[in-house]
Amino acid sequence: MNTEKQIEFDKVKEMWENLAVTEGARERIRGVSIYLEEGELKKQLRDTTNARNMIEKLGTPPLQSVTELKEIMAAAEKGACLTPFCLERVETALVAVKRLRDYLCRGKRCENPLAYYEENLDAVDSLREEIGRQIRGGLVDDYATRELAQLRGQITKCEEQMKQKAEQIMRSNKASMADHFCTLRNGRVCVPVKRECKQKVAGSVIDKSATGSTLFIEPSGVAKIYEELQMLKIGEENEVYNILYTLSAMVASAAPVMDENIKMIEKLDFIFSKGKLSMDMDAVEPAINTERYIVFKDARHPLMEQKISVPLQFEIGGDVRGIVITGPNTGGKTVAIKTVMLNCMMAQCGLHVTCQEADLCMNSAYLGDIGDGQNIAENLSTFSAHITNVLKVLGELDKDSFVIMDELGSGTDPTEGMGIAVAILEELKKSGALFLVTTHYPEVKEYASKTPGMVNARMTFDKDTLMPAYQMVIGEAGESCAFYIADRLGMPQEMLRVAIEAAYGAEAVGSYHFQNRGSVPGRGTANRIVKSKKAKSRTDIGARYQRGDSVMVYPDKKIGIVCEPANEKGVLRVQMPDKKIWINHKRVRLHVAAAQLYPADYDFSIIFDTVENRKIRHDMNRKYTEETIRCEE
Repeated sequence: MNTEKQIEFDKVKEMWENLAVTEGARERIRGVSIYLEEGELKKQLRDTTNARNMIEKLGTPPLQSVTELKEIMAAAEKGACLTPFCLERVETALVAVKRLRDYLCRGKRCENPLAYYEENLDAVDSLREEIGRQIRGGLVDDYATRELAQLRGQITKCEEQMKQKAEQIMRSNKASMADHFCTLRNGRVCVPVKRECKQKVAGSVIDKSATGSTLFIEPSGVAKIYEELQMLKIGEENEVYNILYTLSAMVASAAPVMDENIKMIEKLDFIFSKGKLSMDMDAVEPAINTERYIVFKDARHPLMEQKISVPLQFEIGGDVRGIVITGPNTGGKTVAIKTVMLNCMMAQCGLHVTCQEADLCMNSAYLGDIGDGQNIAENLSTFSAHITNVLKVLGELDKDSFVIMDELGSGTDPTEGMGIAVAILEELKKSGALFLVTTHYPEVKEYASKTPGMVNARMTFDKDTLMPAYQMVIGEAGESCAFYIADRLGMPQEMLRVAIEAAYGAEAVGSYHFQNRGSVPGRGTANRIVKSKKAKSRTDIGARYQRGDSVMVYPDKKIGIVCEPANEKGVLRVQMPDKKIWINHKRVRLHVAAAQLYPADYDFSIIFDTVENRKIRHDMNRKYTEETIRCEE
């Protein structure tokens, strides 16, 4: 049972989390739960109010992510040598701490209590200034130390001397040069010498051109200066490492202070994120009580647009521990109970609530059963899921709990569902908890009206416009308005009368006045099913045409005589005036049946057989013969 998800507090948390800057604050928001100690809850609400006030007067606080800083501090504490990039990140974080301190100091002029958190922040000015002086642009600055400045000055001087020496050699050996300028090869200053003039320039061959016609030679005089340069660069590297290790040690020594800074930044980020959320939702600080009563004036759902949300007036407590809400479908019952519980839970998590005024009690637990809960994978029907959730709720609640249940007793036989709904209400009443339930059962409304500690409430509905007004009226029972809705949507009066009589008896029919007078809609407009025609069997096709039938052959419309009935493929043979043809039965129509043209025992071989075949057949009937009857193609 996840009440937070049922009432959509998880979506509020997601909005809240997106307003935080640091990962630590986001993690705390994801794990936030209701405060059960009154003093701590009131402190959290004051923090939210103070954060909002400071943001409204001074703007958004200069907070920044500290995730990267945590990793850098951990490396420094292990004795690692931090890179210039990492040191610059430390400096940036310290600058952010200083800006945050300045922001909070300005808040002191507004007498905002949050401003005094600046005393817990330390910008470590000495470390910040030292890093800023020695590290610039991701590198150790030339003037970080006097030694480094001297070394880099000598390096520059050596590099210039190497270039001058190379140019001097080129001027002295113009005829041997392949080009007019010196170049760098593998970090060495070289002159381009023609291959055939190699012996004229003393030095080492460092590289050659792609064709091999030019050799790049480092002159001997340049090589001596190069060796001196390498010694200077080794000295520079050692000095740079010395500076980086010194700064890393300073960062490590400041680790305890930086850890406190990080914790304070994450704490302030958490607090200010609540203030930002309050501003975004146009929320207010609620009053908190422990007397078990809840009052909302002009409450609205935090996730609904303020322009379209209808304010909700709500009150429970004292002698009234439970409210049974009834009303039409889409009338806002579920939204109403979600609005009440969601705002109560937000308040008990230290957040402001979306209303004009609120006085809310603290609750030990928020329990609910909303939605059908149907789960095919777990073999749960709607009713089974409801009962499973209800039993969990009844097993966890106590006198300080707050419970909401939607569509109590739904999902099963109405009579049995009504009985179960009454039994659940009885258990809720015995527990002493505050509870809100919605239902459509008239018997449940009657039970609530007669039971001490319970009252009915209804969601208003305009029968003329068929529109819900989304207003809750406590103390009055509502009706589902199903008949009026069905009437406005076009259901005929004949059907409505049958429905009312079945529901409330014949005497109740006269108390309803409907607008629509239409009749039961016709039943001839629906799509019709078209059955496929049964295919004719080959036996039927063969029986249609007998030997000797006179038929007309299409499309030529010529007359022929059937000499062989249709076979299993529906093809028959027809004697035309000059030949015999095979033709599909669909291209043939009966002209005159054989029975009308010939006697019953007529010998059709006279028409269809050749003279030779008839003679052979005659001989076969009289004696033995070796002749054979020839079939025509």
